[in-house]
Amino acid sequence: MKILFIGDVVGSPGRDMVKEYLPKLKEKYRPHMTIINGENAASGKGITEKIYKQFLEWGAQVITMGNHTWDKKDIFEFINDAKYMVRPANFPEGTPGKGIVYYNLNGIEVAVINMQGRTFLPALDDPFRKADEMINKAKQRTNLIFLDFHAEATSEKQAMGWYVDGRVSAVVGTHTHTQTADERILPKGTAYITDAGMTGPYDAILGTDKDAVLKKFLTNLPVRFEVDKKGRTQLNGFLVTINEKDGSASKVERILINDDHPFFG
Repeated sequence: MKILFIGDVVGSPGRDMVKEYLPKLKEKYRPHMTIINGENAASGKGITEKIYKQFLEWGAQVITMGNHTWDKKDIFEFINDAKYMVRPANFPEGTPGKGIVYYNLNGIEVAVINMQGRTFLPALDDPFRKADEMINKAKQRTNLIFLDFHAEATSEKQAMGWYVDGRVSAVVGTHTHTQTADERILPKGTAYITDAGMTGPYDAILGTDKDAVLKKFLTNLPVRFEVDKKGRTQLNGFLVTINEKDGSASKVERILINDDHPFFG
């Protein structure tokens, strides 16, 4: 089984890249399932119901979230009904939404778990202990378990990879918007990458207009950060091949599309 993951989609430039390239990626790689991180999809922060449904219409099966889950107020109106949206499982008890979702592929279930780190991010429940709980829950139904770990620190992401090695099929880091070149299969069979990268502006800083970010660094004055819609765009992602019987990974590949790394179908 092949699972395609598309890294943090940022604003309309990111959505445009998904719409244009997801069909091409499906034609080239033939993934059985596509997962998109959509927590920055609406103007760089949060997601709307319309965008969530667009991602599904364009070919995604599950949408993961992160620390910007609640940035668009209408999320509270639809998240409990969004069958294929998963927000960090270690949000406090009683938080709307789900920390794990299951997708059925011709009788084979894939569990998708979302978790948020605590280093340099708001204090939440322990993601490691919560991962134990979610994995044990998922194992009652399937060995195919995909974990989107939305975290800031590379050390925390690596620690999670080693912590769950052999218990999940893949750990894909998100949040930092910069793709890492450390894709691998850990010794016990878990696919891993520290950060899948971002999909959206290429001539920007983490998707934000670079002039505003530079002004902030140079003056330390308040500035308004907005998604860059003027420059070139990119798509970052991760492809993993999984053994359907035991859930172990057999192959991993980074996906990188931009003007310096053009797509060849």
